[in-house]
Amino acid sequence: MFDLPLHPALVHIPVGLAVIMPLLAGGLAVAILRGWLPARAWVVAVGLQAVLLVGAFGSLASGEADEDRAERTVGEAALEAHETAAKIFTGAAAATLLAGIGALALSRKPAAAGALRAGFVAGTLAVVALGGWVGHLGGKMVYGNPGIAATSGAGGTAPQVDDD
Repeated sequence: MFDLPLHPALVHIPVGLAVIMPLLAGGLAVAILRGWLPARAWVVAVGLQAVLLVGAFGSLASGEADEDRAERTVGEAALEAHETAAKIFTGAAAATLLAGIGALALSRKPAAAGALRAGFVAGTLAVVALGGWVGHLGGKMVYGNPGIAATSGAGGTAPQVDDD
């Protein structure tokens, strides 16, 4: 049981948060703009985005740890595409977090903070789209490859897959 790869379990944290962040951030931005919530309520969006980013870094690290085992089955090209997409996702999540932190830091300047909150919301939309791309590439490796069970410690030998 403990020889199973950690990566498939960890990826659900950033991907799940990426899905809810546009709705949450958009709702908070509107509520702050209309005066329904104080500007300091934005800390909720920033905190969850920080958790998303930590989860993305953890997913990258666990993917690196499992890379050799999976590469035998899915091939280097598929893994490289998935890893590149994951790094872009992580970078977008970091840039979005910086916009959110900026909005908090400039909360006494409503116009600037509002612009940064709008940028944050736009960033969350980009992050969810990128998360879909990363997940698609990862899912294609798992569900499009009947030999993947061999890389998860289920036993047997993995069939060789052509990288083309």
